[in-house]
Amino acid sequence: MDFDLTIVGGGLAGASLAVALRASRLRIAVVETHLPADVPGWDSRIYAVSPENADFLREIGAWQHLDASRINPVHAMSIRGDAGGSLEFSAYESGLRELAWIVESGRLHRELWETMRRQHNVTLLCGISPVSLSQDAASVSVGLSDGKQAHARLLVGADGVNSWVRQQAGIAAVFTPYDEVGVVANFRCERAHRNVAYQWFRPDGTLALLPLPGQMVSMVWSARAEYAQELLDLDADLLCRRVADAAGRELGGFELETPAAGFPLRLMRVDTAVKPRIAVIGDAAHAIHPLSGHGINLGFKDARALANLLNGLPQWRDPGEISLLRSYARQRAEEPFLLQYTTHALNRLFGTANPVLVVLRNVGMNLTDRLPVVRHALVRYAAGGRF
Repeated sequence: MDFDLTIVGGGLAGASLAVALRASRLRIAVVETHLPADVPGWDSRIYAVSPENADFLREIGAWQHLDASRINPVHAMSIRGDAGGSLEFSAYESGLRELAWIVESGRLHRELWETMRRQHNVTLLCGISPVSLSQDAASVSVGLSDGKQAHARLLVGADGVNSWVRQQAGIAAVFTPYDEVGVVANFRCERAHRNVAYQWFRPDGTLALLPLPGQMVSMVWSARAEYAQELLDLDADLLCRRVADAAGRELGGFELETPAAGFPLRLMRVDTAVKPRIAVIGDAAHAIHPLSGHGINLGFKDARALANLLNGLPQWRDPGEISLLRSYARQRAEEPFLLQYTTHALNRLFGTANPVLVVLRNVGMNLTDRLPVVRHALVRYAAGGRF
């Protein structure tokens, strides 16, 4: 099996890269062990997609096919500190239509897969896994669990934070565990959320409520492992009461829509995103704390940057050329680094009970809230622009 590009990992980042190359001359293989699963009801895994990345998904033909009744805009964001600090963001005041779109992971994933299935230049290798990697000056080969070999001029690892491609390529990764678990669940709430996203920095962790269609919200509560387990062990009524109380009854009482689930949180950085004929994107290239809401947005930006380079290649150019891959790496070096360490610093800042820092962090929030130029710059960056 000879291809121009092999993508290991058909998640959101890998699938969006393949779809973004639908009009290219490249022959593409996508290797994915698990097919997208149908999630009955609402998906507990929710993403806040920036307007810039919504535009990217629209450009590649996926966004407009999503069920609009299952997507919700964020028009404002309210952030509360743990000692009187507050910070308010408004799309309207910053000249934007929305700050983000709240989307179910599973539905977006399935739409990207349906688009890939219709592509003339994509071969889906499903239900199998990579088992070996070898390369020479002209190609890179992936041995598969069914005994076949996929040969290509470029290999992209989009296979998550525990990336097999990254490990096989010898790309070093440094993990920093937070000793925290992100607890996720969806709720129906008593009061209308008015398309406002809420975030509370609390002594027991960071609680975020994202607006879903109707009077529903999606929760991400990033908490120390012991407290997170306590949340996961609560029955539905007690969990609803705990979350409603933690949110100051801002949205009234809650009713559980999807069971709570938890996933461990950690920071991960790589020393490089490329090696000869190999590149990593998405969570294979960077892992970030969810308090910023930028994880999947970084992955889409990786896919878009690499696709733009590959789509612009003349026919004679080798897509695995190291100078091309280094150009991709340079484009995607700064933003993940800044966001990773900004969110890491915020997590550490709000994770300490030092009374001096408690005062400083809440004063800082109030000061930022009183500086419209700074607030609007932060909003524009979060929406996908630049300062």
